[in-house]
Amino acid sequence: MQEWQAELALDVRADLGEGPVWDIEQERLIWVDIMAGQIRAYRPGVGHERTWSLGEPVGAAVLRKSGGFLAAAQSGFWTVDEATGAKQKVAGYAGECAEIRMNDGKADAQGRFWAGTMAFDMRAGAGALYRLSGSSAETMVEGVTISNGLDWTPDGRGMYYVDTMTGRVDLFDFDGETGRISGRRTFVTIEEGAGYPDGMTVDAAGNVWVALWGGWAVRCYSPEGELVGVVRAPASQTSSCAFGGKGLDELYITSARGGLSAAALEKEPSAGSLFVAKVGRKGRPCWRAD
Repeated sequence: MQEWQAELALDVRADLGEGPVWDIEQERLIWVDIMAGQIRAYRPGVGHERTWSLGEPVGAAVLRKSGGFLAAAQSGFWTVDEATGAKQKVAGYAGECAEIRMNDGKADAQGRFWAGTMAFDMRAGAGALYRLSGSSAETMVEGVTISNGLDWTPDGRGMYYVDTMTGRVDLFDFDGETGRISGRRTFVTIEEGAGYPDGMTVDAAGNVWVALWGGWAVRCYSPEGELVGVVRAPASQTSSCAFGGKGLDELYITSARGGLSAAALEKEPSAGSLFVAKVGRKGRPCWRAD
């Protein structure tokens, strides 16, 4: 098993950093600070470039084919104009209420936006996973506690999915033409004490990289579910990861500082920052939403 060490990329100290997406055209990382309601852009060698504020918690933001962003916010799905910051609501979702917020999300190869929800108090079973197609958000998985990371196998026939409190990464059969999922089964189970599975990404070879909340690490699993590598991070609450850089060969890792005590923050002062690691693997260009 290989081990790597993540280094500080941007000392930003977000409350709840999440959802990194590499913009291959502009060579920058797009990510969110969920509770601050912000979409942020980071350019290597330059630093933090810009922030777009939605005025409410935003769980994920993806690039759109037509430009700008599509965001999963507490009150629904919104487009965000990059130049002006203007937002426009595209759709609500079935569980929309004051007690629920959006969490992680990602666009599939066909341009559909998948994003899930959770209760602010992390109430069991209060969340769901939704699939946005056009202006319609369909419920795809119900009874979720913390809807989190997702990504697709390189052949497009499988979709990985994390409901954090199960301690598992699951795998669905995926029909790209219809956007339907079926045959849910366990891909890997994270052992007790190692942290909780959070955001994730799949590299070009099909390896699955999973951030472990409370685990100070991102783990790499082979397509067969074998643990083959660990990226150690200087923050306990690693939340998600994505490949970026000119060669898509740098693993960027988001983290959070929210909920940590003063004593804990003394031990991990860079909690909430962006980290990066050279892991000798290459990612895939992200898909853009319609």
